[in-house]
Amino acid sequence: MLRVFRSFLLFFGLLAATLAQAQLSIEITGAGANRIPVAIPNLAGDEVAARIIAATVRADLERSGLFSLVDARDADLDENSPIAYADWKSRGADAIAAGSVRRAADGRMEARFRLYDTQKEESLGGAAYVTGSDQLRAAGHRIADFIYEKLTGEKGVFSTRIAYVVKSRGQYLLQIADADGQGAATALTSAEPIISPVWSPDGSQLAYVSFEKKKPIVYVHSLASGRRHIAANLKGSNSAPAWSPDGGKLAVVLSKDGNSQIYLVNADGSGAPQRLATSTGIDTEPRFAPDGSLFFTSDRGGSPQIYRMAPGGGTVQRISFEGNYNVSPRPSVDGKTLAFITRRDNRYQLAVMDLTSRQVQVLTDSNKDESPSFAPNGRMILIATEIGGRGVLSAVSSDGRIKQRLSVAAGDVREPAWGPFLK
Repeated sequence: MLRVFRSFLLFFGLLAATLAQAQLSIEITGAGANRIPVAIPNLAGDEVAARIIAATVRADLERSGLFSLVDARDADLDENSPIAYADWKSRGADAIAAGSVRRAADGRMEARFRLYDTQKEESLGGAAYVTGSDQLRAAGHRIADFIYEKLTGEKGVFSTRIAYVVKSRGQYLLQIADADGQGAATALTSAEPIISPVWSPDGSQLAYVSFEKKKPIVYVHSLASGRRHIAANLKGSNSAPAWSPDGGKLAVVLSKDGNSQIYLVNADGSGAPQRLATSTGIDTEPRFAPDGSLFFTSDRGGSPQIYRMAPGGGTVQRISFEGNYNVSPRPSVDGKTLAFITRRDNRYQLAVMDLTSRQVQVLTDSNKDESPSFAPNGRMILIATEIGGRGVLSAVSSDGRIKQRLSVAAGDVREPAWGPFLK
């Protein structure tokens, strides 16, 4: 069986931290060419809460690779303080965010802040977030998203979540964490492999493949309730789920009629599967584009390559032509870019294709990249890779300039999936 199709026939050996709450740590290995200098003073008010929120904002902006932090910890400012623009410009800051954290009457914490442009000497806006004491980092992520959007013109993804799979002492854990790897929680623990997690468009559910019944079955899991149901359990293999843009259906790969082929099923598990295409080879790894068309991997032409199917099935067009091994297609949210894994000189590396020009750029210099997943703003791509014989997650910007590494101490992590923007 071709290596490309192992994602639904094999599971990965994963060594993770022994605790279900194991945190991913981030190492930044690259940065953008022109970073925006920004100052984040300590927030006024509740000292402990202010420290947590300010540290989260600073860490988010720094790890994005698009900002450089101007030391502002000596400043004593809140959202209503007058800004000495000349002073901050002399320190090299193009922007400064000042705010406070105070306990509200109901016992919750209220974080307020305002962002200023020091060059134009004007306010860029502000916001207030009310949160529980256990959700202070979430407030920090939202503040960082606000700053990111105001200064770059695109939405930030610090408030989004990622899913991934770890293995600890013979158990497989499907974990959900903040985009920075913190706040990890286990959604599912199983003695059998869990693979191919994928987020629903609204971020409320995960579809994945579990081998707990000694065969691959597709489940849909509600993150709010923890309840789940079977979406596909037919004869043979049921694998590689992909959500339709409206969240009502899943493209899945079934082998019930022989070769693995792509079908459409209702996400709630009702009804009969609808076959989308027919080939004499193996079709797998489907992913919907925003317009409803479907990218997938197939060896119908002799080697694993990427194809695109018209919405609703039917016309199929080959997309990849460079090299004899291109797999795991992942279209960006705007449908303009395709991330995938290509084999070059026996190295499996992350690449992106401009779908208009068909130009391809290899983004990594690693050897065993797998499972690409776009951030919802298209800026970063999350992958599983291997460094020093150990599996880690890596985030790479779509232009290849910014790189981050996410790992669990003394363990491996695999099967990453980046969630959508939170509603």
